[in-house]
Amino acid sequence: MSRNMNQNAAFPAPDSHRLLSLLHRPPTVDRTEPWLLVLMHGVGSNEDDLFGLADFVPAPFHVLSLRAPFVLGPGSYAWFEFSIESDGSRRIDATQEARSREAVVRTVQAACAQLGVPPERVVLGGFSQGGIMALSLLRTQPAMLRAAMVMHSRLLPEVDGLAAQPEALQGKALWVSHGQQDGVIPLASGRAVRDWAAAHPLALRYLEFPGAHEIRLEELQAAMGWLDQLAG
Repeated sequence: MSRNMNQNAAFPAPDSHRLLSLLHRPPTVDRTEPWLLVLMHGVGSNEDDLFGLADFVPAPFHVLSLRAPFVLGPGSYAWFEFSIESDGSRRIDATQEARSREAVVRTVQAACAQLGVPPERVVLGGFSQGGIMALSLLRTQPAMLRAAMVMHSRLLPEVDGLAAQPEALQGKALWVSHGQQDGVIPLASGRAVRDWAAAHPLALRYLEFPGAHEIRLEELQAAMGWLDQLAG
């Protein structure tokens, strides 16, 4: 695979804000109307992680793998930091989460302008915390995307007050998958996303797979098949 690290200058920002670092794989076939898949990694990882999936992504897609903005350590980044309370609940740094959402929006909008991809051909995807970001952006900024691909993630109650009206989700698609033995984000969280989506005008595809907090080949192949159908 050719791994082209695009500097931020490749996608000029419309203002003085800095864009997120990223890796880019262009479509592997010529197409007058390409799609864009944006991938967001889990906490503690980086843009190299999900970029390893690019070989499986359908040919019409640009693939962007973003690096989260908050540094945890060498090669280790987060969309937001969190702590686990005594009752098992998670308390997030809401300021970091909001800043990350804003940074993703700016980066995706700049990339779309440069690549000539309109929102109706944009898919935001992610694993674990990255999937939380994709889902939160579907809920709060549905006009910027056509679909979200959410793997082993959960709803973020901190964005409930920012959610768009249900009718704004009309015509959008959502992939949700979860591991049946996931001990990091429990299966109940994936089912809660399923139940939320079922109450909204979304085209939902929900699947559970054997396995823990990981993307196994069966899950990956199913998700790529969903993307292929979406792009027609």
